[in-house]
Amino acid sequence: MKKLVYVFAFSLIAAVSMAQTPAAQKIGYADVEYIFSKMPEAKQIQSDLEGLQAQLKKQYDTKYNEFQTKLKTYQDNINNPNIPDAVKQNSARELEQLQANLQKLQEDSQNDLQKRNSALLGPVQEKVGKAIEDVAKENGFSLILNNQISGLDVILFGDEKLDVSDMVLKKMGVNPAAEAQTPPATNTATTPKKP
Repeated sequence: MKKLVYVFAFSLIAAVSMAQTPAAQKIGYADVEYIFSKMPEAKQIQSDLEGLQAQLKKQYDTKYNEFQTKLKTYQDNINNPNIPDAVKQNSARELEQLQANLQKLQEDSQNDLQKRNSALLGPVQEKVGKAIEDVAKENGFSLILNNQISGLDVILFGDEKLDVSDMVLKKMGVNPAAEAQTPPATNTATTPKKP
């Protein structure tokens, strides 16, 4: 009878421990840079950002050239005894102010570019995130990892069967094969090639 109780207890413990063992999880990965590069919106976003960057650079270059001209004039006149010291001091203060304005313009330009980048990419990132979530649920994935973060490989090896990038594109209505014929919108040096 004691043997039967021990066998029953052992069987019960084994059954409980098996029930607590998690089922095998299906893990996949996506190359978000590749996905963005294939989206039609990415080309427009890149064009908009390049246009803004060119505009901001032109503004900066104009102010920089003005500063350089005034600096040269100041340097030419600094040793001229015919120019009063008060005028030289005013010119020096004006140059300091112009230099401070240049620094502020550069910082403001970088902030404007980052804000525009966030505003343009935000909706696209949400769309991609939703598509990844939908693909994961539809195909039984417990986890989807990003292939790269900031250009660094996160996944050193992954079976191509676990790459859901093309499924995500199809979910968003983008044909990866058709888009492969156009140049990508991101740096191709960090984007792996897809079949």
